[in-house]
Amino acid sequence: MAQTGRLLSLDVMRGITIAGMIMVNNPGSWEFVFAPLKHASWDGLTPTDLVFPFFMFIMGVSMFLSLRKYNFTLSKESVSKILKRTLLIFLVGYGLNWFGHSMGYMKSLQADGVPLLESIGRGFTHFENVRILGVMQRLALAYGIGSLIGLSIKHKYILPLVASVLVFYWALLGFTNSMELSENNIIAVVDKALFGADRMYKDTLADGTRIPFDPEGLLSVLGSIGHVLLGFYAGKLILDSKKDNELIIRRLFIFGTILLFSGLLLQYGCPINKKIWSSTFALTTCGLGSLFLGLLIWIIDINGKKKWSLFFESFGINPLYLYVQAALLSSIIGFCNWFPAAEGTTTFKGFMYNDVFSPIFGAYAGSLAWALFYVILNWIPGYYLYKKQIYIKL
Repeated sequence: MAQTGRLLSLDVMRGITIAGMIMVNNPGSWEFVFAPLKHASWDGLTPTDLVFPFFMFIMGVSMFLSLRKYNFTLSKESVSKILKRTLLIFLVGYGLNWFGHSMGYMKSLQADGVPLLESIGRGFTHFENVRILGVMQRLALAYGIGSLIGLSIKHKYILPLVASVLVFYWALLGFTNSMELSENNIIAVVDKALFGADRMYKDTLADGTRIPFDPEGLLSVLGSIGHVLLGFYAGKLILDSKKDNELIIRRLFIFGTILLFSGLLLQYGCPINKKIWSSTFALTTCGLGSLFLGLLIWIIDINGKKKWSLFFESFGINPLYLYVQAALLSSIIGFCNWFPAAEGTTTFKGFMYNDVFSPIFGAYAGSLAWALFYVILNWIPGYYLYKKQIYIKL
């Protein structure tokens, strides 16, 4: 634990997840992506499926460390702060959806011959079909509800509450036949009733049919609430260890092993599935997250191997800002035709992938090369903020 009270390993793990999220969200071409860098099509778990839940686990740990300043009690100040931050994160997430949608609509107007200024005006005033939910919105809801629970109940009841939430969610999915991807899945039914099919993410069935199904659906927030509360309890284990890193590691390893084996054993009745954020998905990924955090503490805080982590620490101290920056920049460079190509013009991303990386490395490795290049591109302002000790928070 640093003298400031900030756990360096936590910043590094947070940075690894943000860098990972940026990388897997921005391949050179979605047609050429190595299998480990894809999400599982439905049931199952890939390395990419660990990135988002690891971040949510860390968010839960950070919640415990930050909410202690309120002495873990509900007050006007604490509730106001939590609700304000929840709303801001949710609105930022919706804003990202709107911006990406507007850029795409603007490009389609230009392709139809609409003048540039008119296409810009129509694009950025087009709110129809903007997806309501998303990654940031999932973070906002899980953070808000999880924080209020953390301030409302005694912490000895956290694990029984998590167990109750996950069992209830498991039963709800099971009794409604919602373990399968379909329009009748209760997660999709709830989202369609509240938001409408046109404002939902479209997923693809095995036969190629696209249906409205949101992997960050509103009802599946139940699994995410249990997820962040497990991270919250891991934060309690860390704080109760009174800066004894060896004790922290021992507790995190025991906690992580129990969660991991519970998730793996229970998957025979409840499949591990990210898109519905199943109960076993929460258990398994929180278990792996706890073990990974313990490993980082052993490497960084006990053995002092810190030099390699500077890159990720730059991401970890401003995670939400850099995630938003990467999403906005991706929309801009993915839609604006600025560079000459064999046939007319292309986007900066298209130029770099088709004319630089792909000819050198091939289709698949070139797609990965662009993703890594994009991570570094976003790291540059992140490193500047890190060196200047500038922290951008909501």
